[in-house]
Amino acid sequence: MNSNWLKVIIAAFFEVFWVIGLKHSDNIWAWIGTFICIIISFYVMIMAGRQLPVGTVYAVFVGLGTAGTVFSEILFFGEPFKMEKVLLIFLLLAGVIGLKMVTKDKKQEGEEA
Repeated sequence: MNSNWLKVIIAAFFEVFWVIGLKHSDNIWAWIGTFICIIISFYVMIMAGRQLPVGTVYAVFVGLGTAGTVFSEILFFGEPFKMEKVLLIFLLLAGVIGLKMVTKDKKQEGEEA
């Protein structure tokens, strides 16, 4: 895995925190943390999008963020566990992994083909 895909994973990780923060923040410090996670998440995603196809980056970012948010809600916030929901998340992750596998990285100038 190259560093640009790692950036997408890091961006999705921070996406989980800001999405949860939007729902659960109840004081100024939680809102500040949520805002910082939004900035980090989008900055890192934009950096990855400079080297990878933007549509694929966004799809992977949103897919991983969605899966992470759903699992976090189940594990940490008492959201009911439903097998159908988990199976659909795994289907979503299969699509995200498939997109990543069929996407070619852009070649840098001066790099051999």
